[in-house]
Amino acid sequence: MSEDATGLYAGQLSREKPRRFLVDLTVRLVKEKPLGTVGAVIVLILLIVGICAPLLAPYGYADGFSVTRAVRLAPMSADHWLGADQLGRDVLSRIIWGAQISMFVGLGVSTLSTVISALIGLISGYLGGKTDLVIQRIVDAWMCFPGIFIMITLMALVGPGIPQVIIVLGVLYGITGSRTVRSAVIGIKGNVYLEAARAIGAPTRTILFRHVLPNIMAPLIIVFTSRMGAAILAEASISFLGYGIPEPFPSWGGMINQGRRYFSDALHLAIWPGVALSIVVWGINMFGDAIRDLLDPRLRGGLGRYSGTKKKLAKQMTKRQKAEQTG
Repeated sequence: MSEDATGLYAGQLSREKPRRFLVDLTVRLVKEKPLGTVGAVIVLILLIVGICAPLLAPYGYADGFSVTRAVRLAPMSADHWLGADQLGRDVLSRIIWGAQISMFVGLGVSTLSTVISALIGLISGYLGGKTDLVIQRIVDAWMCFPGIFIMITLMALVGPGIPQVIIVLGVLYGITGSRTVRSAVIGIKGNVYLEAARAIGAPTRTILFRHVLPNIMAPLIIVFTSRMGAAILAEASISFLGYGIPEPFPSWGGMINQGRRYFSDALHLAIWPGVALSIVVWGINMFGDAIRDLLDPRLRGGLGRYSGTKKKLAKQMTKRQKAEQTG
């Protein structure tokens, strides 16, 4: 391969790869990961329902009706498609509003935990030495305790509420996920471009945020997507136990807890929130697993499998070489 052809390939690849990345990733997701595609659709539906909850819900999440025997624990009907709860509130409306809370909690926890993981992983993995040793021993001590124990303890200290749940779960998953980021940083710390940046006297902050961080985006995306489903499930768990989202806010876990008390008389109170929670968590996990498989360097096997860009450019170079030989 001539130097001109190599330069043409590198130049075109650097221009086309950022532009085609999301398109190629979406095409590969649809072609290679059917369950991941279904999960992506479920995530999209969750986002739409969460954003448009005031428009989609037939009633408000706290709208109660005359608590008579006819409305209290009413079964599915034309007025209440999924029935009514013990206070006469529409179950379908509360599930829709609960999707909004799950969306806020999932995105908030994923964002906060990813930021915390990135900061801890960058500092620990890049600086190394005693700094890495101290940070990792703290992370080890944190991970020795069961997650549910930490969640209940911290929620008992800060009290129930949506912001409190986001902060507690974000810190919990952020510290745990820093191991993944640290491993990615250690894997690229010895690359030539980082040594060149250190040689010209670039400060550590500039190296971390301008050279290291952009090259570990794939692990960060994996951390973000994997934490979203876990955060929604964890929020439902602590709300089920009474430490999470307080009434009258419609947490799916809290609705399951309330329905448990009327399981023999009104099965729908616990069934429908449980179905919604199961579908959403399954969809997010399938989507996260598919993104991990597509972005993991150990699984994607180089750029050629990432997109059709390399093949197209190789054909162009082959045609150009043949034209030069015949000319």
